[in-house]
Amino acid sequence: MKSCAHSSPASQVRLCENCELPVDTIPLEPGQTADCPRCGTTVYRSEHASLNGNLALAITCLLLFIPSYYFDFITIRLVGVNIEGTLMEGFHALVKEGYLGLALLTMFCHTIAPLAMCFSILSAHFSLRRHWFMPLKWSLFILDHSRHWVMLDVFLISVAISCFKLQDYSDIFVGNALYSLVILQVITILIINRVSTRRYWELWHPESRLAITEKRIHCHSCHLSQQENTACIRCGSALHHRKPNSMQKTWALLIAATIAILPANLIPISILITNGQLLEDTIFSGVASLINNDMLGIAIIIFVASIVVPVAKIVGLAYLLICIQFNMVKNHRHALMIYRAIKWIGKWSMTDLFVIAIMLTLVDRGQILNFTPGFGAVAFGIVVVLTMLAAESIDPRLLWDKHASKIQSESDNTVE
Repeated sequence: MKSCAHSSPASQVRLCENCELPVDTIPLEPGQTADCPRCGTTVYRSEHASLNGNLALAITCLLLFIPSYYFDFITIRLVGVNIEGTLMEGFHALVKEGYLGLALLTMFCHTIAPLAMCFSILSAHFSLRRHWFMPLKWSLFILDHSRHWVMLDVFLISVAISCFKLQDYSDIFVGNALYSLVILQVITILIINRVSTRRYWELWHPESRLAITEKRIHCHSCHLSQQENTACIRCGSALHHRKPNSMQKTWALLIAATIAILPANLIPISILITNGQLLEDTIFSGVASLINNDMLGIAIIIFVASIVVPVAKIVGLAYLLICIQFNMVKNHRHALMIYRAIKWIGKWSMTDLFVIAIMLTLVDRGQILNFTPGFGAVAFGIVVVLTMLAAESIDPRLLWDKHASKIQSESDNTVE
């Protein structure tokens, strides 16, 4: 890891995408990254990983999806009947219960997003070989945006939680697909850490061949720093110093999430019928029942993922917006760390929704034992999506605007 300040010609400079500080590009050893000296963001990294390796990993993932879908990831024996849980069964069960939105959300996070990421890598390689611009541009756009929604790790944690919940009612057996899912998760982590969309754009049209005299604006599509312009000279995407209407969009999403979090916590999120007895659980009562059943570890995970994380995201984003709007940012690097933490923890709120989908797949035995989602799950799904979109819509460079203006003003005064 290296920090690089700016002292080089324009051709050797790249703008930090989180604070817009010009940073020198210097040769790196394999595994090294160059970090912004002001905000600590990784500006670029060594590009020694093989692109054919990315392709091989993507193809491996696609092949692993076949056993992951056609075989059961978990099997339970309930009242003498073996019930197999598959990824598609969870989707069909939610649709059957009338929760199409939840079915699509869970399906998107554990299936569609990983598939989109892998297919976009294949498409990018094929487009480079055929010299197709628009397929390459769309492939890299999908790759950039889909990997934030890949949640196989959250799904696997949810499988473990579901097993703990069901251990008192049934015998549990690990299915063949679970091994495939674990390997799939490991490979998706490798892909997310390896793949750089900028490298594909560099193969399409290297920066060294572009006439760039100064670097004042950064393209977030192909990651090219360039002179002032309305459209990127490499990929044609619209250029903006700041995301258009970033504050307004984030406030709107955040207010909507704040409203939705009330029914998400007050209305039952799941309904369990056992021996004719109806048990309605809100998020709080579900945590309490886990504690009463001596499942403290699972209770802590659910409490953090379903209560602490959504509230922390809303409070954290509101804090950042207020700091930006009223120029209250004191420690800029600390504020950026809060922003990064909010983006990282966002997906873990999906844990409860995955657990609901898995439980619904496995538990449907009429009056003996029956499980169904409550309307609180719909509100909770809305909170998860809105807070993740709010974290994506805020522009972290706004945190540094007043800071940069103050430094420039002090510099001008010194010169005078």
